[in-house]
Amino acid sequence: MTRLTVPSPAARSGALRPAVRSAQRSAAPGGLELSARLRAIIFLAGAGMTLASAFALFRGLTGLAPAHTNARELAIIIHVASVLPAIPLGACLLLAQKGTALHKRLGRLWVGLMVMTALSAIFIRWDGGLQFGISPIHLFVPMTLWASFKLVRAARAGDMKTHRSEILSLYLGALMIPGLVAFVWEGRLMNVWLFG
Repeated sequence: MTRLTVPSPAARSGALRPAVRSAQRSAAPGGLELSARLRAIIFLAGAGMTLASAFALFRGLTGLAPAHTNARELAIIIHVASVLPAIPLGACLLLAQKGTALHKRLGRLWVGLMVMTALSAIFIRWDGGLQFGISPIHLFVPMTLWASFKLVRAARAGDMKTHRSEILSLYLGALMIPGLVAFVWEGRLMNVWLFG
């Protein structure tokens, strides 16, 4: 026999609607859900960069790749140790449900990793050597620091549109572009460990 469910008087009167609206807002703050195309780009970029990084790191740490003199330098160790977890974590944060307590905690961790990555990059020269110096790749340092500040300020102010915009610029711009450069620029640590 089929059972017929009748909504309670509270549900019929709309008393439950505010709770439903609240849950919907936390899933997509400000109604700014990512398009399917942008989600695919983030997924492919994050997965591709994560796999390439993991493979290069495995080859470098196991001795399967040629030795690289900069692999023992403190600034490069800090840079690599902070950027590698930021790649998959950033993709997960962009693709997962927004507004939860876990999202906020992991978001703080991700911003911290990005700031550490940018500050350590100041001490890495373009040619792969170490010293304080400016090079074209260092344009991403102030971009990362400024975008990190703006995204935190926007989140605290409840401006999710600006928050999302800054996250996307950080992830796809300040993380993916220098990451690609690290893999394709001959002689750089990740290039040697991946292709050497």
